[in-house]
Amino acid sequence: MTDHRLADPRAVHSAVQFLMTLHFINWLGFAGWNALLHNYTIQAVGFGWFEAGLTQTVREIPGFLAFTVAFWLMIMREQVLAYIALVLLGLGVALTGTNPTLMGVLMATFIMSVGFHYFETTNTSLQLQLLPKAQAPSLIGRIISAGAAAQFIAYGSLAIVWWFGWHNFTALYAILGLSCAVLTVCAMFHFKRFEGPVRQRAGLVVRKRYGLYYALTFMSGARRQLFMAFGGFLLVKKFGYSVADMAMLMLVTSSLNTFFAPRLGRLVQKWGERNTIMLENSVLICVFIGYAMTNSAHVAAGLFIIDGIFFTLILAQKTYFQKIGDPGDMAATASVAFTINHIAAVAIPVSFGLLGAIDYSIIFWLGACIAFTSLMLSLLVPLDPAPGRETVLARPRAAQPAE
Repeated sequence: MTDHRLADPRAVHSAVQFLMTLHFINWLGFAGWNALLHNYTIQAVGFGWFEAGLTQTVREIPGFLAFTVAFWLMIMREQVLAYIALVLLGLGVALTGTNPTLMGVLMATFIMSVGFHYFETTNTSLQLQLLPKAQAPSLIGRIISAGAAAQFIAYGSLAIVWWFGWHNFTALYAILGLSCAVLTVCAMFHFKRFEGPVRQRAGLVVRKRYGLYYALTFMSGARRQLFMAFGGFLLVKKFGYSVADMAMLMLVTSSLNTFFAPRLGRLVQKWGERNTIMLENSVLICVFIGYAMTNSAHVAAGLFIIDGIFFTLILAQKTYFQKIGDPGDMAATASVAFTINHIAAVAIPVSFGLLGAIDYSIIFWLGACIAFTSLMLSLLVPLDPAPGRETVLARPRAAQPAE
């Protein structure tokens, strides 16, 4: 089977098509699952704030265990693991609507989440290995736009069937999950083998000089999980959004992301990682404060859309690490970073869910504080990051593959 290498522009193009396809499948399943979740759990299962937070905590446990990807890669290639992960995601999505109880939702959520997080970990690693550094921000933007297109299809389809009166959660989840599994099998037979130019180190890799990247990853996981757990839930719980309303809101967000994601990727390429990370966190502070204060369903919807668009700028953290990291560390560090990203994500939903039962605005004020902390950390990112220039405090030195 032929290996595709970064040195060949045609191989880069083929790798981008491969990554876009798998990203599309991943977000088709997850977006459909998420679009139905709040209405399904509130209307069919009877969830409150605590149960919603508990579900999100269970969803994030596999993300916390993402470091185990490094050990799976000792016995299989990343591409194979990515395919297995997408099939697991499809299975979890298909099972979600079959048992409308708290335990049934938690079990299906866990299976879905294992697939989602294992795929996201291998996907990040493959992006950093296969994409040239000079073009990575714009190419990752294109890959993200494929995910946005998948969301557009999922949300649009759900909105249409809901408007036509088909409110069968079990059937909708089954169709979404099986679609993911079938598309994954098709992709497995269509795409050939891809290999990065540098052999990846086996096992876990943790380096002191990656400390700022770890900190940024931790904070981004905390603020993102907070919004994912409670942003949409607030729209349904407080403002009474239906499945069709939520699907249309996510449809608007995904359609805008299809347009903006490649352009935001080029923005990272032009402005650099430091400035775009600062921009992202400045906007998110305003979004969280707005969510805490607004009593308008329309304002809340607008904030939801803004958050969805600016989340694309998370790619700046990926390219920041690509520039400072040793080429052989990409796979191992991706798994460690996902675990760090989900340390807060495991604790926040259930604990903040208890706070939401007292006063939901507390959740979003704390989110603003988290985004402000990330903004302060972003000031430490150099304008021209590289090995030896990991932070503005680092002393210039020659690039070293290991410490």
